[in-house]
Amino acid sequence: MKPKAVRIDSFNFAGRNLEMLFKKGNYIIEPVKTLGIFENDVWLKAFGKALARHIIEAKILHTDTGLALPLKRFASSPHRQTLEFAGLYGYTEHSKLLSKLLNELYTDITDNVITRIDIAIDFKNKVPPKIIKALKKTRVSYNYINTCYMKSDKEKKTNSHINICIYPKHIKENLDIKLERLEFSFKGSYFRGAFLVKDLDKAITKMQKTIKRFTGLEVAIQPL
Repeated sequence: MKPKAVRIDSFNFAGRNLEMLFKKGNYIIEPVKTLGIFENDVWLKAFGKALARHIIEAKILHTDTGLALPLKRFASSPHRQTLEFAGLYGYTEHSKLLSKLLNELYTDITDNVITRIDIAIDFKNKVPPKIIKALKKTRVSYNYINTCYMKSDKEKKTNSHINICIYPKHIKENLDIKLERLEFSFKGSYFRGAFLVKDLDKAITKMQKTIKRFTGLEVAIQPL
């Protein structure tokens, strides 16, 4: 059977001073949490959640196309800034603009470290029962609002390795066609700082094997 084509929905990477990439061009960097500044309401309005305590510096990158991207420093890695591209694989103009920006930056970010990749696997109507059955061999399902989280026995709220969830994509984006999304979030400890952006092909190979191990599904992750 031909592998199912799937896409990268989120792509996070870290480097020493990422904001220097945006000193030229039509960009605005807005400090939200830094020395003498704490504007949690601004962050909440932009991203729908409050600033976490382990974020020691937070800024918002604004583009002339209306995008707002989070730029962070974490307590665990204070010398690096992390830039997050979330929602690359959607069915909206916002996703197209995100993808365009990432592609424009790509040649300048190849030596930065990959810190997170979310893989989106969309199915018409529902995720097939055989995939749910395969996931439940190693995971327990927990439902919260419209999302089903597949957790290991040892997990609590968060997992720094892999998160797996299922949710109705058509509701989230108000689509005419019914789509259910199976999402794998590969976090920092999964990559262990061993993959640079220029090593994305190797990271893709690793993620494809992991997805098959959990679900039995052969996937082909499309490059950025």
